[in-house]
Parts: sequence; structure tokens; C-alpha cells
Amino acid sequence: MRSPKVLLDKSLSVIIPVYNEEKTVSGIIQRVLARPETAEIILVDDASNDKTAEMIKPFLENDKIKFFRQEKNQGKGAAVRRGISEATAQYVVIQDADFEYSPNDYPEIIGPLAEDLADVVYGSRFMHTPGLVRYFRHEMGNRFLTFVSNIFTDIHLSDMETCYKAFKREVIQNLNLESNRFGIEVELTAKIAKARILRIYEVPISYNPRRYNEGKKITWKDGISALHHILKYNLFSKTRSFYKEDWEKVLAPKK
Repeated sequence: MRSPKVLLDKSLSVIIPVYNEEKTVSGIIQRVLARPETAEIILVDDASNDKTAEMIKPFLENDKIKFFRQEKNQGKGAAVRRGISEATAQYVVIQDADFEYSPNDYPEIIGPLAEDLADVVYGSRFMHTPGLVRYFRHEMGNRFLTFVSNIFTDIHLSDMETCYKAFKREVIQNLNLESNRFGIEVELTAKIAKARILRIYEVPISYNPRRYNEGKKITWKDGISALHHILKYNLFSKTRSFYKEDWEKVLAPKK
């Protein structure tokens, strides 16, 4: 563990966007609840039409659980945005509702935040981490999108599309976000990078990729959409509209 335990226990708001994850959502909730860093879990059901709601129901009496249901399916980005608005803990992390990403990595991910080395932390799947063999085209697609994003943002990430992005709460809640689907990953990265004042950190994480027959949802169409969002937020958007308040005010030491 990177940081003193006292800095990490009950310090984390975990946002879990959920859509048709009846097979895994119960297990991931249990794993997140078991982590000492978890202060609250913000579950946002994006209008699932399987048994996801039934799987979540037994957890609703737990005082760490906040549950919200979208009336119609809008996409991961919309669910993440709802979760961000509801977060109250010191740090915020996004957690997929399957087993690709392990909550056991939370100490490494939020360690740089707790040590005040960073304002944003990316958990990279591509920093020589062990795990199952991955889909070649899927990984090359992720690396290509990261490369293109890096060209426009001028920051050197190894994994822009990672789910595991962690933030100081005041940082993530200062972003004006609008993407509804998987473009949220590109939008977050562009707006964080364009601030030019935020300290961005990368740490290696474990990764257990699921197969398409297990419910993996990202396809080549999302790759095309990501390229569109890279151009949109890096070339054709007004940077001053990205943020609610000036960063100097947001990052000023709390009295």
C-alpha cells in the first residue's frame, strides 16, 4: 500500500454504471463493499432490461449504497455523469460492473491522490501488468486511440480508454461533462488535459478482459465514435466552457 491506511479508509466514492449485468453486478458490489477505502457506492442502473435490478435489491439496505435508475437507456457516460453529481467522499473512482477491473487495486489508484502527488490518476492496463491474453485488435484499437488522443492533448498516457480513472472529488465535479456513451472517456481526458494545471498520474493495474460471449459491449463503432470525440473536444470546443470555476479557486488549500 502506498499511503498510510488512515488516509485511505472510507475515502472513496465508487461510481458503478450498470446496464444488463445480472451475472456480475452482485459479485462486484460485494467486492467493492469489502474494500476499506469504500465510503459509498453510487449505483446507476441505465434502464437495464434483464434481472440486474433483482440482483441489486438485496444491497439497498446497506447505508453505503446509493441507487439511481435511469428511466431510459442513455449510455455509460450519462450514468457516470449522474454518479459524479451524487459523490460526496474525498476521492472518486469509476468502476465497471463486471470483473475486468479489480477493486484490490484501489490503494494503488488513490495512493497518489492521498499523498497529494496528483489530482487525477489513470489506472493503466498497458504498463506491463499480468493477466489473461487479450483480444489483439481490441488492444491495438485502444492503443491507437490513446496515441491519437495524446497527439491532441499533448499528455503522454499509455491507456486513455481505461475505466479506472480516479479524481479528487472537487476536480471531477468541476468538469462540465456532456457525453452519454463511451465518448465519456475521451471527454474526461481532453478536459483534464486542457486545464494544464492538473497533475495527472498513471499507475499499473491488473486486468481480466471478458469475452464478447460474456457480455463485452464495446465494438468498432465505439472506436469510430471515440475518434469523433477526440476531434470534437480537442479542436472544435471552447475550452472555457469545460469548467465550472477557475482551477486556482478549486485547487486552493482548504481552510
